[in-house]
Amino acid sequence: MRIISYNVNGIRAAFTKDFVGWLQVADPDVICIQESKAGNDQIDIESLEKVGYFSYWHSAQKKGYSGVGIASKVKPIHVEYGCGIEHYDSEGRIMRADFEDFSVISVYVPSASNNGRLVFKMKFCYDFLEYIKTLKKTIPNLVICGDFNICHQEIDIHNPEGLKNVSGFLPMEREWLTQFIEECELIDSFRYFNNQPENYSWWSYRQNSRARNKGWRLDYNFVSYALKDRLSRAVILKEAVHSDHCPVMVELS
Repeated sequence: MRIISYNVNGIRAAFTKDFVGWLQVADPDVICIQESKAGNDQIDIESLEKVGYFSYWHSAQKKGYSGVGIASKVKPIHVEYGCGIEHYDSEGRIMRADFEDFSVISVYVPSASNNGRLVFKMKFCYDFLEYIKTLKKTIPNLVICGDFNICHQEIDIHNPEGLKNVSGFLPMEREWLTQFIEECELIDSFRYFNNQPENYSWWSYRQNSRARNKGWRLDYNFVSYALKDRLSRAVILKEAVHSDHCPVMVELS
């Protein structure tokens, strides 16, 4: 079972860069999309169907903004759009697909870097933590995929000292992510297999950052402890260049 999380920074733009061709080669069983930036009527669902994927989309009310999606080879038993909190659901930030013995969540945590939304971001984070804790009482086997807009540890960012006061690496954000992992009993699948530095999933478009690997690891596949024995591999797919992010993948037996 191969699961990918990918902030595409605009699904329509990604399609013009042969996203579907890449998807066929990457061949995930499930892909979670963030920042689709499109209404359901603007997404080429037919092209995804032609290569074997059922796809579901939770778009923001605001045009060209936010939005998440899930595409899978196997049709989910149930798809849940949103988390039941209107001011998050109107921004298209959370959706869930339920399969026979596990569920996959696609989440796009708000950014606070450009528009001073740190209070909103932290409120979202703590509400999401409670949402997952409650959900795990009925669905213990979760794979939570998404752009969390937070680097967890110093190893996850190219300049920890210089960026310690920048949103995405603030102490309060990192502390929340530690709390989220611990209280929700989750495994950071990439770090479960790889403890090496200089592994990032996002690079600024400025200053040739990607070529110089001056990046941040903002994208995660968190897996319930209950699925630990099924973890077989987790990698960052740096060769995909549809976005300023790259996909991150986890495989479960």
